[in-house]
Amino acid sequence: MPTWKLRQAISTLNDGGIIAYPTEAVYGLGCDPWNIEAVQRLLEIKQRPWHKGLILIAADFNQLQDFIAPVSADILKQLEASWPGTTTWLLPASPDTPFYLTGAHNTIAVRVTAHKQTADLCREFGGAIISTSANLTGLRPAKTSHQVHWQLPELDYVLTGSCSGSNQPSTIKDAKTGEVIR
Repeated sequence: MPTWKLRQAISTLNDGGIIAYPTEAVYGLGCDPWNIEAVQRLLEIKQRPWHKGLILIAADFNQLQDFIAPVSADILKQLEASWPGTTTWLLPASPDTPFYLTGAHNTIAVRVTAHKQTADLCREFGGAIISTSANLTGLRPAKTSHQVHWQLPELDYVLTGSCSGSNQPSTIKDAKTGEVIR
């Protein structure tokens, strides 16, 4: 049974709202990735250019499949070895993936989280959500709900909780080349 806090976060997502939530290292900003108005508002709040693209976070690989094109068995092995965890993979985007998620790229950044509360959030929401660091572009990402409220007072809901203690944001790797992007 989801907690009241989790139900409130899910209700906000379903209503097209923008939430913040703890992840492994920092608080993330999220919304329903299929809701273009919510994504546009998230980008405006964060002051992030659309062409950079966005990360999707999920409870399991199945929640990401609508966004990615089929991948090889070798790439699947890499994903399975790193998930759940703090590795974000750039994978070929499905032709049905909205442009506002991929930005100026033909890939989509995706991750299966190891953060229990965030995995529960995705599971109860019924799908992947946007996951970009909770900060104004150029400022340090928030690590506490207080820091989120200070930087981003216009959010619709902040799901309070603790980050898992990772010191670095997720590693971003290109699945095709193996290159570490971040």
